[in-house]
Amino acid sequence: MTPNTPTPATPSPDNQQSAISNQQSITGRITQVNGAVVDVQFPDGKLPRILSALRTTNPSLSDKPLNLVLEVSQHLGDDRVRRISMSTTDGLTRGADVHYTSDSLQMPVGKAVLGRVLNLLGEPIDNKGDLTPDTLLPIHGPAPSLEEQSTTQEILVTGIKVIDLLSPYRKGGKI
Repeated sequence: MTPNTPTPATPSPDNQQSAISNQQSITGRITQVNGAVVDVQFPDGKLPRILSALRTTNPSLSDKPLNLVLEVSQHLGDDRVRRISMSTTDGLTRGADVHYTSDSLQMPVGKAVLGRVLNLLGEPIDNKGDLTPDTLLPIHGPAPSLEEQSTTQEILVTGIKVIDLLSPYRKGGKI
């Protein structure tokens, strides 16, 4: 698989039969909000895939519809999923609609993002205008094959002169 080819998130191995296909759009309802963790009930047999994105409206964020993104992290059983919120959950209520459109969390890549500051959803936050990316890639991808991995120690070039000169870091090490 080439690095610029978008790959879909994979369903949980134990719930592959109940995970819905890419072309469907379904609506669930929030059953519980506990900090950044939100539980959602979906119609019978229509569970979203793990690592897929769900959208709901949080009135405390803005007036825009579907302004809150949540990522499915666990299938709980009884047609419920546990999700992690990508923003504040203040203002969310039980019974609110949640929409699943088969997208995964994706980030823009390419020359258009060089020198830009993006939030975790790939939206620009640097007040330099809109972003027109060349490609969008999912944040969860397959691990590189053993042939693509290197066993040699290399220096991670950060592009920040002070760090690169005074305290260089190894690639793959802890920073």
